[in-house]
Amino acid sequence: MEFSEFADRVAAVEAETADLEITSLVAGLFADAGSDLPVVVRLSLGRVVPAWESTTLDVGPSLCHEALARAAGPNVTADDVADRLADAGEIGAVAESLDLGGQRGLAAFGDGGIDPLTVAEVDDRLRALAAADGAGSHDRKVEELFGLFTRADPVSARYLARIVLDEMRIGVGEGTVRDAIAEAFDVPVETVERALQVTNDYGAVAVRAREEGPTGLEDVTLTVGRPVRAMLAQTGTAADAVGSWGSVAVETKFDGARVQVHHDPERETAVFSRNMESVTAALPEVVEFVDREVDVPAILDGEVVAVDDDGDPRPFQEVLRRFRRKHDVERMREEVAVELRAFDCLHADGTDLLDDPLLDRRDRLTSILGTGVSPLTLTDEVETIAGREAAALDAGHEGIMLKNPESAYTPGKRGRNWLKRKPDVETLDLVVTGAEWGEGRRANHLGTFLLSARIDDGDGEFASIGKVATGITDERLAALTERFEPLINEEEGADVVIDPEVVFEVGYEEIQSSPTYESGYALRFPRFVAVREDKSPEEADSLSRVDRLTGE
Repeated sequence: MEFSEFADRVAAVEAETADLEITSLVAGLFADAGSDLPVVVRLSLGRVVPAWESTTLDVGPSLCHEALARAAGPNVTADDVADRLADAGEIGAVAESLDLGGQRGLAAFGDGGIDPLTVAEVDDRLRALAAADGAGSHDRKVEELFGLFTRADPVSARYLARIVLDEMRIGVGEGTVRDAIAEAFDVPVETVERALQVTNDYGAVAVRAREEGPTGLEDVTLTVGRPVRAMLAQTGTAADAVGSWGSVAVETKFDGARVQVHHDPERETAVFSRNMESVTAALPEVVEFVDREVDVPAILDGEVVAVDDDGDPRPFQEVLRRFRRKHDVERMREEVAVELRAFDCLHADGTDLLDDPLLDRRDRLTSILGTGVSPLTLTDEVETIAGREAAALDAGHEGIMLKNPESAYTPGKRGRNWLKRKPDVETLDLVVTGAEWGEGRRANHLGTFLLSARIDDGDGEFASIGKVATGITDERLAALTERFEPLINEEEGADVVIDPEVVFEVGYEEIQSSPTYESGYALRFPRFVAVREDKSPEEADSLSRVDRLTGE
């Protein structure tokens, strides 16, 4: 398939607003993709490699701007591209507006003529770009992108630039692609969903759906060494759990980093983060432990925790010092010891366990891993759950998890079968970084306050997470306004920017994912509780703590 055809059809998808019609357009694209089907599927999601691969293009805006400027000719600079981006708001529109054809003659001179740019060639070139590393890699990446942009028509340039910067944004998400695969190749959506959970490879699943139908999709199995998405939890209470399931599996909620361990006695053990990035090199003692303890192929789910000399937990920040570290691993190993706490088994000795009940998976886990397994208590008493939680907190852990003993393991799903124990009142200590002047009788008071979480190792930087206006009396607003007015350093209309010096304790019902705020989260039903006079901004809750509270 020529890339220009892919771009034109994707443009039609982007222009459509009806969900069902979008799915049909994407299904038609897949049906016509031929041998390019796996690439077309991935590119429609803005991906060059499957979700489970940790390979990245590692192309930042400045590099992309440089390649676009070079393709546009000698009268255009990277700064010009950046200026256009400020006006246009997104890189695709900028790429489409540039006269990239002016440099095609140069490409033709070097190649002996210009062949149409194909989807397969874009895939090959972008993979080569991703592989570029070491000295001179910047120039090689610019050269690869220059070669692609000079052969792209305006619409093709729009989507090529978006793919490069991971900004496809055509209204097509994973659910749309799942439904489009089902529609294009006449297979049940549920069967496609199951295969996607197991493989994390939309392109491969599309090919199997086309070539082998429902039977082929049902035969898809886990592969040791290829990570799947972690099962996620919602917040809930002990009463919720007992009322829903009767019997409840209670586990410790560790203050650590989620990992998935893939062990095969014939290969090197691999450790992946919650986002399916390889962290194997950073955690050699975890690899050594699993190699020593497990003698069959297995996929384990668990947490890596930092421990002191007595085996007691250390703060999560200590885990971060080890996680994803590429250099001085041995030195950091001496400073921060980590251990694996496994709590689930997805595969053991050739058998997938995703559909098995939790308790059966736990039995298989303890049979292959004698030590390092998170303790589990089975109970139908709220009081027992409370006691287990108190013991976990006393031991320095984050709390407990409540799980349905009969539940299957559903990769990537945040269902009601796993619950993070919800306290009676959940609060965060957040820094006030902005506000809005009120209206009506509150026009002379700051009435709404912008809240931000501290960025770990951010050198005094903060990421917004929501606004609070509820729970503040008129008297309190007057006092807060008087306090914050000297801290205002910028004002535009009703909005003000405030120096980060005051910490609010804020209650909330739930933390949700949201593109509205810089943190990527938003507080549901936030409520002012108090000013934390005892805390400085440096002691406010961090973004990593928010990540842990949400399971991200």
